[in-house]
Amino acid sequence: MAVMVTGGAGYIGSHMAWKLVEAGEKVVVVDRLSTGFEWAVPAEAELVVADIADQDRIERAMREHGVDAVIHFAGSIIVPESVLDPLAYYRNNTVASRSLIESAVRSGVSNFIFSSTAAVYGSPSEIPVREGAALAPESPYGTSKLMTEMMLRDTAAAHDLRYAALRYFNVAGADPEGRSGQSTESATHLVKVAAEAATGKRDHLSVFGTDYPTPDGTCIRDYIHVSDLVDAHYLALRRLRAGGGNLVANCGYGRGYSVLEVINAVKRVAGHDFEVRREERRPGDPVAIVANADLARRELGWSPRFDDLETIVAHALRWEEILRTRNTTHPMRRGNVVAG
Repeated sequence: MAVMVTGGAGYIGSHMAWKLVEAGEKVVVVDRLSTGFEWAVPAEAELVVADIADQDRIERAMREHGVDAVIHFAGSIIVPESVLDPLAYYRNNTVASRSLIESAVRSGVSNFIFSSTAAVYGSPSEIPVREGAALAPESPYGTSKLMTEMMLRDTAAAHDLRYAALRYFNVAGADPEGRSGQSTESATHLVKVAAEAATGKRDHLSVFGTDYPTPDGTCIRDYIHVSDLVDAHYLALRRLRAGGGNLVANCGYGRGYSVLEVINAVKRVAGHDFEVRREERRPGDPVAIVANADLARRELGWSPRFDDLETIVAHALRWEEILRTRNTTHPMRRGNVVAG
């Protein structure tokens, strides 16, 4: 048996690949390397450089490696960008995911874990939000992910496929052992951007919207450490392989922090100040969203290890220092690489 990790050279996917390798799994990473890095993939994993929409190539890899499970991270993730270019998001997230799901069905893959998002809720009326809340995405990004959830639901009803869709809240931090972290230069996630500002990689940080109906006027989010998130995926994999039923579950800590609270935490952990500029609101940003993750804890036996904002920030800051000495332009890797 092998696990195929799509987007496994990217931020969350590479952490997943390391987790699986540590667990003794045979791992096949599929990534077109548009935003991911070859060096982020463990040497023990097979790296297939291909687009998930290339069904011939994906199905060949599934058959060759005896893939019984797919963990699907590949896709576009920037909310404001999705508002400006919705068709690109429906192509990269929805249409490509449809191709991947069909490849899994054709190849006899029976377990599928999908990287979904809290953006499917939009601005929920009740905080923390439960999985049964109304689904009202406010951006093409959120809608593209919701459409993939719907495809999985319908496909599982018609074929021998079981799935888990994990709805992420705001993923942050880096591998505690320093093997991987958020590395793309165009990253827009708050903790990443603030860490770059704190380490001198940016000359300032912009806060988009300070007039929201929150205590300090900035948006509130639930920040989850990337290592805790991949733990939830691994537990979902074990559950599906053991015959567990389909699952849609939130992954967050149930504690919200405002944008300004996060910035202050970064300044505090870094030990120095940096410039913060106040800008207009961005399109597609909900006011506040915080997880109720009771279902994941109950069904998966998930118990977070890094549920602490300053720990998340410390790991993110450490990763920025590691990136200073790593050559990300011309990466090197010892393991096998197969071109698409």
